[in-house]
Amino acid sequence: MKFSEKIKNFFSGKAALNDDLFDDLCDLLIEGDFGAAGAYKTVEKLKEICKKENQDNLGQKLAQLLEEELRKVKYEDVSASGSLTTILLLGVNGVGKTTTAAKLSYMYNTKLNRKTILAAADTFRAAAIDQLKIHGEKLDTRVVAHKQGGDPAAVVYDALEAALSSGVDVVIADTAGRMHTKTALVEELRKIDRVVESKTGFSKYIKYLVLDATTGRNAFSQAEVFHSAVTLDGVILTKYDSTAKGGVVFSLVSDLNLPVVYVCTGEKYGDMEKFDPGKFAREFAGIE
Repeated sequence: MKFSEKIKNFFSGKAALNDDLFDDLCDLLIEGDFGAAGAYKTVEKLKEICKKENQDNLGQKLAQLLEEELRKVKYEDVSASGSLTTILLLGVNGVGKTTTAAKLSYMYNTKLNRKTILAAADTFRAAAIDQLKIHGEKLDTRVVAHKQGGDPAAVVYDALEAALSSGVDVVIADTAGRMHTKTALVEELRKIDRVVESKTGFSKYIKYLVLDATTGRNAFSQAEVFHSAVTLDGVILTKYDSTAKGGVVFSLVSDLNLPVVYVCTGEKYGDMEKFDPGKFAREFAGIE
């Protein structure tokens, strides 16, 4: 049974307002990829409120209260705006960074009327460079790339040079997804930071962490590692559909103060949208 069905069944049933009920809800939230601490804290809040409320339609009331709590998930507009913007995509292998780079390019080109350049700064894998070039051809978007094994910062430098000389609005850089040590990650990104700052001191600079929503608590662990190493501005969740339980969204915000900015819901270029806290809350609480 899918998690969405489980939580709907839980709230649709009538039960006595007692500790067992709240213990079951806590277990269910943990199953939905909440952290244990976050689940316990949320349930304690609901318990306190419910004890002051009428016990009629308890399941429905609990669902509404949970939705209200989840709706507090932060959303911040850290998307590109104004002058030249540099977007760096970070994350481990397999989360869909290269495809996400293409989706961002499509969104800015077609929906926001902003020109983009794609930078193949994942020089570790030749396949990543080739994949980004293919996306560039399909999107009719320029891709700046070097040979495999090259310096990622040099790729970003050349992409910024090209953007400044051609009036491009947004540079989107795909980076290597191998599991860095913290020191190696910091040093590589510091070098890219220096390049961005030296080329465009006025530029907006955004670091998005790309996470696979279906990996649940593992995604949260990845966010912890990257966020402790560098200053992240937001998260993009890929594979955000019915298979993703979604509780990790709450943990990213409440525990790491990381806003979820975009969610990817399919394979097509247009299958990416801004994260909607209200929709997330309703779906997780089984109201939609």
